[in-house]
Amino acid sequence: MKLLDSGLNAVQGYKSAGIHAGIKKAKKDLALIVSDIPAAAAGVFTINKVQAAPVTYDKAVIAAGKPVRAIVVNSGNANACTGKPGLADAEIMAKTTAAALDLGLGLGAEDGSAVLVCSTGVIGVPLPMEKVESGIKMAAQKLSSTRESAIDTAEAILTTDTFKKEIAVEIIIDGKPVVLAGIAKGSGMIHPNMATLLSFIITDANIEAETLQGLLGTSISSTYNMISVDGDTSTNDTVLALANGASNTPLIERGTEVATKFAEAFDYVHAYLAKQIVRDGEGASKFIETKIVGAVQEADAKLLAKSIITSNLVKTAIFGEDANWGRILCAMGYSGARFNPDTVDLTIASSQGEILLLRQGAPVPFDEEIALAILKEHDIVITATLQDGKAEATAWGCDLSYEYVKINGEYRT
Repeated sequence: MKLLDSGLNAVQGYKSAGIHAGIKKAKKDLALIVSDIPAAAAGVFTINKVQAAPVTYDKAVIAAGKPVRAIVVNSGNANACTGKPGLADAEIMAKTTAAALDLGLGLGAEDGSAVLVCSTGVIGVPLPMEKVESGIKMAAQKLSSTRESAIDTAEAILTTDTFKKEIAVEIIIDGKPVVLAGIAKGSGMIHPNMATLLSFIITDANIEAETLQGLLGTSISSTYNMISVDGDTSTNDTVLALANGASNTPLIERGTEVATKFAEAFDYVHAYLAKQIVRDGEGASKFIETKIVGAVQEADAKLLAKSIITSNLVKTAIFGEDANWGRILCAMGYSGARFNPDTVDLTIASSQGEILLLRQGAPVPFDEEIALAILKEHDIVITATLQDGKAEATAWGCDLSYEYVKINGEYRT
């Protein structure tokens, strides 16, 4: 696998655009990602019972199993908790996109069925549809496969994010390059059970929708589902993947070596974007990686890892650069996972070294100055080594700071 110094523009057979439509006061707020040819589509969505209109709309499109040609995204307004008018607006966004791209072509796509829709931003406010519709038409005129258009697209989906999140990788299939690229947004309201999280992956690989959906579901469980910023699961969480086959490589079939190679690249892209979301956590000053080693089963390891990075007491201890290992062990204890607390080894580490805090469930005397030096770094690794089995898991989170409260206390104003 080769990491490319680019984004969506690296993938064959796609164009994109990102513009300012006027939904936000100044920043870009509307994006289009378009495949030149029909693409297989897969999606995973929030499990919050309160689901935004675009989530409801996209779930139906994905379930229908039809090829998709475009994804339209607006930021600044979530189109969530907007009732039937909100769902109608999501449908209008799809139809307007289909018309602007002339997707009908006598194939029935003028009904918007070839378009996926996403929104992110403030909840409970109707979309300014006049601005949205004119913005879609404007974006359709600016579609291109340039690096500039890829950057514009990555920026147009952001809300409280402080930087764009994009990646592109290349693998070789049957002697030909196949590229996977993705963009994401997310900074607060991050605690997916599938964060406000949107992620879009495009590839020129030749893969059927059913296979792509299976790979996406598997990948989500160890990437986006293993991050947390603040414990809030959004109404709009959506991860979409498109594969248009423009690489002209053989069909990727489940259970083959090629499928394994593709899955590894697919997972890498999702894990990278997931970690970038955590690094951009609202008000975050620390990036926390938690590793669980020696658990009974992977499910137990995941429960333990997520419980640690979700704990507000652990997060505030890391923010305060306090090696308060009791908070870590406590979070493990209420996780619901199977483990023996009396055999746990616990360490913290950073670029300044590693220190043992707990051995076989008992505290180990440690140098507070060394611990402070370790915790003053930005990237912190917490490792809990168990003696219960061979399963492992890793989760990623961030600290909880004063700035997080400030950002979210003033979100609508």
